[in-house]
Amino acid sequence: MEEADAFIAIHDEPVSPEFNATYYDPEGDILILEALLNNDPEPLSNQKDYFPSVHKDLKVVKPKNQSSNDEPPEVELKELPPHLEYAFLGDNKKWPVIIAKYLNVNEKTALINVLKSQKKAIAWKLTDIRGIDLEFCSHKILLEEDFSPKVQSQRRVNPKIHDVIKKEVEKLLDAGLIYPI
Repeated sequence: MEEADAFIAIHDEPVSPEFNATYYDPEGDILILEALLNNDPEPLSNQKDYFPSVHKDLKVVKPKNQSSNDEPPEVELKELPPHLEYAFLGDNKKWPVIIAKYLNVNEKTALINVLKSQKKAIAWKLTDIRGIDLEFCSHKILLEEDFSPKVQSQRRVNPKIHDVIKKEVEKLLDAGLIYPI
């Protein structure tokens, strides 16, 4: 108990007079801490129980298709909101990107030049994203083999809230947060 009291400095003194000076070695303590931080600890024998190896499930996927620079993506150009427009990184309206409409000529050319120089960084298709397995980003509906899909009738919105939903969608359209496809 006396040793514990000696460790606690009661007064503003950094070290109590009753404190045994052999316990207090700042240089040695720093060396011990550095040694502990620099050494790699041995793995525990039961570490596998606490940290299951998840990395076995992960796959490294290499792109199967040719590079997206070879052929442009087939996309349907849709109507954009008034503040956006299409720009093309290739000839004959190929490699479309969406940019702000109100940029001046110098800003547009600078932006298009940067996008052209970094065209490989843009994922034009899911297959262009390196390292991501298509199974990860594709939706699958798991059905048993003896079941067949059924066509269901379209569901209707409750008439009481139909007008409320319509007004809310119109507000979002007016604000430019959503736009018709």
